[in-house]
Amino acid sequence: MCLSKHGQSQKKCYFCAIDLSITMVNKAVGKARHPIGELIVADAAIEQLDALLAGAQRVVVTCHKSPDGDALGSSLALQTVLRKMGKTAVVLTPDMPPRGLQWLPGVSGVVTYSRDEVRGQQLLADAQLVMCLDYNALSRLDRMGDAVAQLSCPRVLIDHHLNPQPGVWAVEFSAPEASSTCELLYRVLQRLGLLRLVDRRAATCLYVGMATDTGGFAYSCSSPGFYQVVASLMRRGIAQAEIYHRAINTFSEASLRLQGFALSQRMQIFPASGASLIALSRDDLLQHGYRKGDTETLVNKPLAIPEVTWSTLLREDIDTGKVKVSCRSQGDFSVSDLCARYFNGGGHTNAAGGDYEGTLEQAVNVFHQILADLAQAKLVSHSEDDVEGF
Repeated sequence: MCLSKHGQSQKKCYFCAIDLSITMVNKAVGKARHPIGELIVADAAIEQLDALLAGAQRVVVTCHKSPDGDALGSSLALQTVLRKMGKTAVVLTPDMPPRGLQWLPGVSGVVTYSRDEVRGQQLLADAQLVMCLDYNALSRLDRMGDAVAQLSCPRVLIDHHLNPQPGVWAVEFSAPEASSTCELLYRVLQRLGLLRLVDRRAATCLYVGMATDTGGFAYSCSSPGFYQVVASLMRRGIAQAEIYHRAINTFSEASLRLQGFALSQRMQIFPASGASLIALSRDDLLQHGYRKGDTETLVNKPLAIPEVTWSTLLREDIDTGKVKVSCRSQGDFSVSDLCARYFNGGGHTNAAGGDYEGTLEQAVNVFHQILADLAQAKLVSHSEDDVEGF
């Protein structure tokens, strides 16, 4: 009988056979210890995690504040696998998952720290192992970060962001080259020999994270290994078209109206710099009945304009007054560098963000400073080329 829950009644599962064939190909090309593709998972870290899992019964799975598809998808997928291993596993998020992800399998059982801090602290106190998914620093947990920092049990990082916080993790899987934490988690489970426990529910969650963190397979997904993972998830019987529609192409009326307003009234294009800017104030958001997640994917839309290489969304946070920064780009233009230098953030070459400690007007001024600095750098570069040519 198939152990992978692929729904096959015969003794030999067709889908498991395909997964096995990939492993055999890996061995044939001399890569038995690692899957095909560029994403490599360290042997020592796998051995350490295997030992920690063997010794832990109570596991808490955590992800960053304002969880997106990758954070929540990876957390719920791991929870499913851990429970199939016989563990007592719970997903604990710093705040409420967005309404656009409330359909994910297992989301109803998520414990939210901001709504039930007492229970959250108790879960952490009782935990024998804490899994830390899709964040590279405890500051990404907001108030929950202090509770996680004080834990005596091991913390295991599985994340694809740059520069993980040092001295925090007992075991660290950090792969900025990965498209998403969901892709990295799949590879970790593969190395642990646990893919047989990735059923349709877990595969759905992993697919959502990989789809959303690549803008619907638009960027950060050029590795052949990425599509091998997608194919493996699809073999587990996920409703791919429906999932894609719900994760990428589903919006509330209020969200669409807000995005329409943003594009028609707030979008600015700077052709000389290949840039676009959308700045949304607190009043803009309140007038359109904003709810968390309503501006999801908005920053991607200006990239449809041929003259735009990189796009920036500045959104004034209704509660804190801070400015949330989101940047997207195409090609080799790195918005991660810009976010790190100007907005106390970071991320990936084509997708990055940050939090600006100032007013929306000041954040807009910083954006214009970026344009000026880029123009100056371009002039210097052209000047050097002229000298060399002379």
